[in-house]
Amino acid sequence: MSAQAPSQLGKADRGPRATAPPSSYSTMGSCGAVGSVRARYLVFFQYLGTDFNGVAAVRGNHRAVGVQNFLEEAATRLNSIEPIRFTISSRTDAGVHALSNAAHLDIHRRSGLQPYTPEVVTQALNTHLKHQAIRVLKAFRVPNDFHARRAATSRTYLYRLATGCRWPDQLPVFEQNVCWALQTKSLDVAAMQEAAQHLIGTHDFSAFQSAGSPATSTVRTLRRVSVSSGPASPFALPQESRRLQFWTLEFESQSFLYRQVRRMTAVLVAVGQGILTPTEVKAILDSQDPLGKYQARVAPARGLFLKSVLYDDFGPTS
Repeated sequence: MSAQAPSQLGKADRGPRATAPPSSYSTMGSCGAVGSVRARYLVFFQYLGTDFNGVAAVRGNHRAVGVQNFLEEAATRLNSIEPIRFTISSRTDAGVHALSNAAHLDIHRRSGLQPYTPEVVTQALNTHLKHQAIRVLKAFRVPNDFHARRAATSRTYLYRLATGCRWPDQLPVFEQNVCWALQTKSLDVAAMQEAAQHLIGTHDFSAFQSAGSPATSTVRTLRRVSVSSGPASPFALPQESRRLQFWTLEFESQSFLYRQVRRMTAVLVAVGQGILTPTEVKAILDSQDPLGKYQARVAPARGLFLKSVLYDDFGPTS
């Protein structure tokens, strides 16, 4: 697709073209296929994970689909000479949501054509996305050796809980796929906060890793854990608002093990319900045993959100 043929991109191709200053991006513009110029972009995007088999693309299975499948389908409209593949920063499981995930992609244009501006890439992807539960937030032009997964400096996950439900179906219908309804009236938040302190820092988190992780090391540094009262749901009826209470857990690290956040959440909820003590959480961590009675519990996917992926020079609100 050329700058002279904006109709192929529809509304998304009406912005000005611009190349990044050569002094800032000395590795940009390298050749890929013969007669083409490659440009790399960092893209931030969000999604409601209910309908997806996770964020990663599913190949060859027509009954399952990932967020990446829809992103790459939309990217075909950018008419890259070589197929566009998204390299995802943070993998999320089926049913897990993202307020902001990230990925890098390469677009190969014919020699003589300027690279698309980040604004055109953002608008084009949003215009051609075929699933309403996905939205591209922003794109940035980055050096051709930039890697969305390895360059991330921080990842934050958010988990939403609700108390005051005798049965899960008592939760407002609009909250049921984005919250874990606990069959308890309240939580001992002070005990949860005390237990969370044992998890902060650099530890071997083997006890909170699910099988199937490709990680070569189970040592991670958990920078922050917070347990706090969340805002009231705007979807709850007045009589529901009197008994429903929402809670938010947040976890920040440069990287996490497979299902580490959901396992830590389940253990902290057990503390809040009086099933475990804060001291027992430290014992679980020190055990490095992922198959113990309590640490093997996994919080449901529906309450988990990837809140943010941070980089030194780029962000969705930059």
